[in-house]
Amino acid sequence: MIIGCPKEIKIQEYRAGLTPANVKMYIEARHKVLIESNLGFAIGFSDGEYERAGASIVSKEDLFKQSDMIIKVKEPLESEYKYFRENQILYTYLHLAADRNLVNMLLEKKILGIAYETIKVNNALPCLAPMSAIAGRLSVLESAKYIQKTFGGEGVLLSGVPGVAKSNIVIIGAGVVGLNAAQIAIGIGANVTILDIDMQRLEYVDHIFDMKINTLYSSRANLLSSIENADVVIGAVLIPGAKAPKLIKRDDLKLMKKGSIIIDVAIDQGGCFETSKPTTHNNPIFEVDSVLHYCVANMPGAVAKTSTLALTDSTLNYGLSIAKDVKEAIKSNSAIFEGVNTIDGKCVYKAVSDAFDIPYTPLKNII
Repeated sequence: MIIGCPKEIKIQEYRAGLTPANVKMYIEARHKVLIESNLGFAIGFSDGEYERAGASIVSKEDLFKQSDMIIKVKEPLESEYKYFRENQILYTYLHLAADRNLVNMLLEKKILGIAYETIKVNNALPCLAPMSAIAGRLSVLESAKYIQKTFGGEGVLLSGVPGVAKSNIVIIGAGVVGLNAAQIAIGIGANVTILDIDMQRLEYVDHIFDMKINTLYSSRANLLSSIENADVVIGAVLIPGAKAPKLIKRDDLKLMKKGSIIIDVAIDQGGCFETSKPTTHNNPIFEVDSVLHYCVANMPGAVAKTSTLALTDSTLNYGLSIAKDVKEAIKSNSAIFEGVNTIDGKCVYKAVSDAFDIPYTPLKNII
C-alpha cells in the first residue's frame, strides 16, 4: 500500500502523523511511504531523516494523488477536501460529531474514515489517551498563565503563598483529561474539586489522590455551587465520538468570579460550555460576561514534539494492520472496527449519525 503523510495546516499545528522511525516500520512491512516536504521540520525531524528511513519527499498534490492511505494528526480542514479522492483511507483524529461539512465530504467521496478517538479497547481509548493526558496537564498550566492580570484574568497565583488563600480549581469529568489536570493542580498546591457522574470513578479518584481532592457527584446543584467559588473551571467531559453535553450555560457565568477562567478541553467535540467556540494558539482566549474562555482545539500542538512521539507510539500498530489488509483488520480487530466512522459513502458510527440526524448503517452489515 502507498501511505501518505501530509503536513498539518491548522494554525500553529506542528505535530506530525509519522516520525522517521514510524516510516521505517512501514517500509519494513513492504509499504511505500510518501512524506510532504518539511513535515516534521518544526519539531526536529528533517526531510533527510525521513528519506534515510525509506520515504519519498513529494508535494502535497502528488502525495494525495498517489496515496491509498492518508495518515494525519488533525481532521482535514475545508481547504484540504479537494485533495482527497474516492475510496482513500483516512486515518487521523476526525471528531465528526462537531463537523457536518467533513462528514459530508467523507460520505460524498466514499472515504474510509478511521478515527483515532473512537478506537476502543475494553472501554479505553488508546489512541486518544496520550493526547488527553497532555491536554489535561496543559489545561492547568495554561490557566495559570491566562488568569494573570496581564492577560485579563483576576490576577491570582494558583498556588497561593503563605498567608494567602490557594486558588480553587474545579474539574468536570474524572477521565484521563480530568485525572491529569488534577495531578498538576494538586502538584502546584491548588484546592481541587472534581465532579463526575460515575461514583466508582470518584472512589478511584479519592483513592489515588489520598483523599486530598474534593469529589462530588456531578449533579446540576453541585456543579453550580462549585463554579461559584472557582478561579478555574476545566471542562474534561468526553462521550466517545459524540458531541459533548453543554454543562455550563451562559446564565451560569453570572455565578462565577469576574476574571476567572474556563478551559474547554472538550472543544474538539463541540465543547461542554454553552459559550465556547474554537480558538487557536495565537489567539487562545476570549471573554464572555467577565469570564475568560480558553478553547484551543489542538492544545497538545503547543508541545508538538512530545505530542507527536506519544501519539505515533499509540497509533502505529493499528496503522500497520490497516495498511496490511484494511478489510481483514476491521473484521479481526475489534479496536479498529470501533474506529471506523465512514465507509463506502455510509455513516457507520451511531453518535455521528445522531449528531446530524443522517442515516446510520451498522458496520457489521457492510464488512
